[in-house]
Amino acid sequence: MVKNSLMLGIPLIFLAACSTNKYAATNKIYKEQAKVFGNTLKEMPPLGQQIEMMPADEQSFIGSVNFGIRKPNFVIIHHTAQKSTDQTIRTFTLKSTQTSAHYVIGRDGKVVHMVNDYLRANHAGVAKWGNETDLNSCSLGIELDNNGDEPYSDAQISSLVSLLSTLKKKYNIPAANFIGHADIAPKRKPDPNKFPWKVLADQGYGLWYDTAIPLQIPPPTFDTAIALRIIGYDISNMPAAITAFKRHFVQTDITPVLTQADSMILYNLYKKYM
Repeated sequence: MVKNSLMLGIPLIFLAACSTNKYAATNKIYKEQAKVFGNTLKEMPPLGQQIEMMPADEQSFIGSVNFGIRKPNFVIIHHTAQKSTDQTIRTFTLKSTQTSAHYVIGRDGKVVHMVNDYLRANHAGVAKWGNETDLNSCSLGIELDNNGDEPYSDAQISSLVSLLSTLKKKYNIPAANFIGHADIAPKRKPDPNKFPWKVLADQGYGLWYDTAIPLQIPPPTFDTAIALRIIGYDISNMPAAITAFKRHFVQTDITPVLTQADSMILYNLYKKYM
């Protein structure tokens, strides 16, 4: 009887192990890819970095002892536009999607770390902020489990703030560099939609216009296009840039036209970014 009981227990233990390692296969792939990158960094001289137009005997490699890992300088916040955290995780673990993010935060506030902070995740896509056109290479991407039309839960925002606190302190990220996907890709993306940016700004993650003092009417010489560009927006499509700005800072109206009230907000922010 004891022997039979043990034999019956083995499949159950095996099934339990499998159920707790749902992403064991993709974790293995992650480890293998990271190992390849690590081996590439150890190559001396670095592979594929020779000066093509110069003879080999006129160039050499000597390793300096003063270097470090590149650090992120921006945080880009997204909403997933999917039905669940599990669906998003599946999306990010399929090679065919070619998309990912460093962190996913569920509606319940649970955080899933999916890409090492020092590695480049595919979350920003074609984007621009100021003069930076490769946001994937200098940013961390955070996905919030949200379909884009629902409120963000208190647990989710609380976990986001905790994560941002850690990232800001660890990488010394400027307050102005906590932005949204719509900010950097105004012609393509609306996320994170209906997001409580002021809640974050009040805690040092992103900038916000002054609410304790009356906003000023801009002078006649105030150029709204230049102001949007100085803040960081891509103004190659002004209606899209205005919509992105209003989605972030106005929210009650995201039509692609600046009202006087919108211009007052823009003017206040412009002076913060100058």
